[in-house]
Amino acid sequence: MSCDRLIVPTIRHAHPGNPYVYGLVGVDHDLDFPEPMPVVGISHSARGYCINMILETMKTYSLEDCLTEEAVVAKLRTCQYHHLFLHTSLRRNSCGTCNWGEYGEGGLLWGECNSRHFEWFDGNPVSDLLVKVKELYGLDYEVTFRNTTVSSGNRARPLSLGTSTQIGVIPTDGIPSLLKVLLPSNCNGLPVLYVRDLLLNPPSYEIASNIQATCKLMSSVTCSIPEFTCVSSAKIVKLLEWREANHIELCRLKNVLDEVLQMHRTSELNEILKHLIDPTWVATGLEIDFKTLVGGCESASGKIGEVISLDGEKDQRVSSCSIIPNEFFEDMESAWKGRIKTIHMDDVLTEVEKAAEALHLAVSEDFTPIVSRIKATVAPLGGPKGEISYAREHETVWFKGKRFTPNLWAGSPGEEQIKQLRHALDSKGRKVGEEWFTTPKVDSALARYHEANAKAKARVLELLRGLATELQSSINILVFSSTLLVIAKALFAHVSEGRRRKWVFPTLVESKGSEDVKLLDKNHGMNIVGLLPYWFNIAEGGAVRNTVDMQSLFLLTGPNGGGKSSLLRSICAAALLGISGLMVPAESASIPYFDSIMLHMKSYDSPADKKSSFQVEMSELRSIITGTTKRSLVLVDEICRGTETAKGTCIAGSIIETLDRVGCLGIVSTHLHGIFALPLNIKNTLHKAMGTECIDGQTKPTWKLTDGVCKESLAFETAKREGIPEIVIKRAEDLYLSVYAEKPHSAENFPKQEKHSTYIDVNNFNGTHLHPKKYISGASIEGINLANPIEVLQREVESAITVICQDLIMELQRKKIASELTKIKCFLIGRRERPPPSTIGSSSVYVMLRPDKKLYIGETDDLEGRVHAHRSKEGMHDATFLYFLVPGKSLACQIESLLINQLPNRGFQLSNLADGKHRNFGTSNLYV
Repeated sequence: MSCDRLIVPTIRHAHPGNPYVYGLVGVDHDLDFPEPMPVVGISHSARGYCINMILETMKTYSLEDCLTEEAVVAKLRTCQYHHLFLHTSLRRNSCGTCNWGEYGEGGLLWGECNSRHFEWFDGNPVSDLLVKVKELYGLDYEVTFRNTTVSSGNRARPLSLGTSTQIGVIPTDGIPSLLKVLLPSNCNGLPVLYVRDLLLNPPSYEIASNIQATCKLMSSVTCSIPEFTCVSSAKIVKLLEWREANHIELCRLKNVLDEVLQMHRTSELNEILKHLIDPTWVATGLEIDFKTLVGGCESASGKIGEVISLDGEKDQRVSSCSIIPNEFFEDMESAWKGRIKTIHMDDVLTEVEKAAEALHLAVSEDFTPIVSRIKATVAPLGGPKGEISYAREHETVWFKGKRFTPNLWAGSPGEEQIKQLRHALDSKGRKVGEEWFTTPKVDSALARYHEANAKAKARVLELLRGLATELQSSINILVFSSTLLVIAKALFAHVSEGRRRKWVFPTLVESKGSEDVKLLDKNHGMNIVGLLPYWFNIAEGGAVRNTVDMQSLFLLTGPNGGGKSSLLRSICAAALLGISGLMVPAESASIPYFDSIMLHMKSYDSPADKKSSFQVEMSELRSIITGTTKRSLVLVDEICRGTETAKGTCIAGSIIETLDRVGCLGIVSTHLHGIFALPLNIKNTLHKAMGTECIDGQTKPTWKLTDGVCKESLAFETAKREGIPEIVIKRAEDLYLSVYAEKPHSAENFPKQEKHSTYIDVNNFNGTHLHPKKYISGASIEGINLANPIEVLQREVESAITVICQDLIMELQRKKIASELTKIKCFLIGRRERPPPSTIGSSSVYVMLRPDKKLYIGETDDLEGRVHAHRSKEGMHDATFLYFLVPGKSLACQIESLLINQLPNRGFQLSNLADGKHRNFGTSNLYV
């Protein structure tokens, strides 16, 4: 474990990179804490561009080098930074002059930075930038920053701006978002940011393999899973260092630690926890081994549990009495009671109780007789009124008399209490008003109560701050654990969504990096069977799948609207998901670990840089060519379309020759059919086309990848479909015939036609099988203390379900119906747990064990959604569930009805008993 500690700054002030949190410890507010905003420094060397990110909140820095210009711009576009520094090394251009920035030299990075505020700096790009940061934040020079840089090794290069925008990793109008389909719509916040950063910065082969193995384990677990409490690491560091962590945040921290320990103690989740260690190391830069993590979580959780009063501990109740408004005691004591265990503050609690009793006595003796006298002697309408009231603004309890004049009553026999009344004064000694009165005895009792209350609140704050100070020794464990749970939640959510969409885990093949491409044939190729565009949902149907067997570069042709761009986006997304360890939209896939994935699609002009669209395209293609190796995936859509056809064709041909020599995998699509007449020196490039077919004399696309060349553009049909006037289309056809009629295309230029098919096989979507391991059987319930009444009820319900269903199962087997259902295996979903991904797409019957010990019986094909819906209702947040999987919804409905009708006969109370009255299933004597 790294022994680096995060140092508290001596000067505390708020700024966009360091949110203001002073005073949070004393309130119950849940701070909406933004993600930390780094200071960014960009420099350049012979190895490429380097970006350095420094987080003042976390006291960490990381640097990444060997970046392309496009990768740096992509990082700037996806990062909200507090300040931007540019190193003077950026001014040294390829000609050796130093005019970058000074004279507005062109370039993608300069265009990006020119629209932002930045400062130049010189010297060492790391140490001198740290000095700048300390000056910016007013930190002492002795403050140290922890280096969280993780060696990239053979890690793939970060995505370029063009690639990340064209597949929607960076949200872009009109581009289907890859990020949105990887996780369920209800998953947001930190898990989404993790997945986005994972795609923008693909992990190494080892980490990607680790992530995939983790996801496979997640896909097959049968036990319930924790809620995965997600807390920002920056928030943890900030609140603990400033000692401003309130009761809410400390309870949340304990949830984080306890959920890690829950994974450790659950056999199916323990292996997943071990697999998550390495991805968390990459995300945090902290090297913490499994044993140290578990021990650290147990220690930190114990520290919090010794001090904090947790949910369910009701040993501190707000004071109350019959004559003082409850709101008074609620406002005075609710701000601190129930936060700290009684053992740590028994003396101050006793003093508050005694002071509350004394206040009750004073108010009873001085005010109650007056109220009674007024009620007994005055007419109900129009006369004086009096009551004991809570003056919230002044935090006091006074006598409030409407149309009441003490002098008129003071001379009455027996009204000694009225003689003691005097006008109430505020904290500055000013009379509050004509209606508010008090007595010396009540004032004295109030002063005593407020003093006792203040001491108690001060004790609570002292203990909370002391605990925060003590937890700083565990800060690395807390940061590591919180990040681990974010990753766990992200991957579980991805697996759940992947199963819903019927995606698969690809075979990820490690590239060896040999100089001889022929030696790499086994590891070099990419094969994807049944590739589906990632933005399509297989359940909705209508999508055409493609099989891509790629061993070299493809030169792709096809008509407008034939699916070339969609194919390139789909391949890019599948490859990126594969090298990130995630599931892919296909029936099966074998994907090599690419060192870079580059997708270039249409370019637009850049007026800020005074560049035409063709100039922008050439700039991007230059980056692709210079950064491509034989381990790269290069996807270029409609190359050189922004310039004159003849020269553009020749440039395209030369680029294809270059990529062919490199030996990379990829696709270059084009409408420049003259390229096939060029004497290209290529050895590995294959001609591929998007298929077409002739229906009723009209050529239509099939959206299927085929061998050969397709020179049919369908340009006229596309223009007509998009609303170009008929007269314009007719004139275009005449012009075309006048020039090209005598130049017929040879037969070999067209691909073999095939019929369009939309058949989708949904039977075996990922080849995984469920292996139930943790289930409830009799008295051997893993992790359950049977002394708890609810847990005893769980065992009794499970036993009753088994008995009720056994005759039904035997009958089904005799009739050879649902023969795979041999017995009922119940699984528990405990408090603050969720169903595992293995329940997705499966029919299940469930029993909700309500806090009032009544049962709710239901069936569903979406157990996670149903559990969430039940718990969202008032009073049901802590409900637990038993469930078991059955083959098919029809059988689930039958068993649901059977249980609804039979469980009451065994002494169980049902909250939905009426549901069984209109059911036919389960009423036969066969099932009694």
